Amino acid sequence: MDLPVLTYDERGLIPAVIQQYDTLEVLMVAWMDAEAVRRTIESGQTWFWSRSRKAYWNKGETSGHIQKVKDMRYDCDADTLLVLVDQVGVACHTGERTCFYRTLVSGVTEDSGTGSENTDNIPLS
Repeated sequence: MDLPVLTYDERGLIPAVIQQYDTLEVLMVAWMDAEAVRRTIESGQTWFWSRSRKAYWNKGETSGHIQKVKDMRYDCDADTLLVLVDQVGVACHTGERTCFYRTLVSGVTEDSGTGSENTDNIPLS
């Protein structure tokens, strides 16, 4: 299989945005290297490179919360992947459906310029 040339960073990694294929909900972001990309394509399930453990991990291997790959895409610069999956169970290690369950600001619009809510009290400047 001939794959497009992807642009990996200096560590040999590329970010992968994981998205539910039917709702387009963003589930998580993780890192892949060329081997993780290959394993993902060959197995039909997501594989990532853990920067902290310095090891490969197959999402859901121990929890059963696997990600069945439906489509893989890359951006215009070939330096970010979008992996559309059918998520079985939850995606986040916290038990949440998505890793993006916390709000930094909400209600940001072109008119208001600022959000009305910063639920985690994170400084914005």
